[in-house]
Amino acid sequence: MRCAVPPLSFVNSRGRVAKGFTLIELMVAIAVLAIIALLSWRGLDGMVRAQNITRERSDQLVIVQNALAQWNADLDALQALDNTQPLAWDGQALRMTRRSTQQPEQGAVVVAWARRTAGGTPMWLRWQSPPVTTVSDWSVAWDRAAQWARTPSSSEAQRETQLFPLADWQLFYHVGGAWANAQSSKGGSFAEQTLSGLSSASASIPEGVRVQITLPAGGAISGTITQDWVNPLIGGNKR
Repeated sequence: MRCAVPPLSFVNSRGRVAKGFTLIELMVAIAVLAIIALLSWRGLDGMVRAQNITRERSDQLVIVQNALAQWNADLDALQALDNTQPLAWDGQALRMTRRSTQQPEQGAVVVAWARRTAGGTPMWLRWQSPPVTTVSDWSVAWDRAAQWARTPSSSEAQRETQLFPLADWQLFYHVGGAWANAQSSKGGSFAEQTLSGLSSASASIPEGVRVQITLPAGGAISGTITQDWVNPLIGGNKR
């Protein structure tokens, strides 16, 4: 003999027996609730992931913006001193002589920007020397900046700032009304044909500097970013 599962029932307040849900109906209801809960969890998980991606992109964008702001600040503070070079690009590092961020009497500083592997990841790096007050001190710092870009010593590595991962970067100078590769333009006197009365050091600063940085794929943000700087001695729109 088969025993059928009777439907659930209960006695109401009037003493009458009221018919309830069958076991199958309860199982179907539980299954529907489980599906709804699963779909809700997936929706919440997607929202959390989207928020995390947005936050990572925002954080990375702030890092890139701060680095490019420092880049512009270094170029704005270029200092053309006699018997020195205010700006030089060797294909690996851009070296600059700029005003010290401290008191003017502290002298100038040498700054270098380079792409080099650090901790197993190609990074965009910035290095800054202590203040220099003599041509001899400047020459030592200038050479140390070039050495740092290639194979830094432990002491020189302590003076660097690791900015962010960088797949590649290119540099261009604005010369004679057009952008040209910075290496093919080096050694030229960029501004002396435009303005008279400039020192040879001042004339060695190009009319504009363009940097193109390529961020690696797979990061919070990727692609190529272009940043232009215009020599304030020249002015005008070089973009």
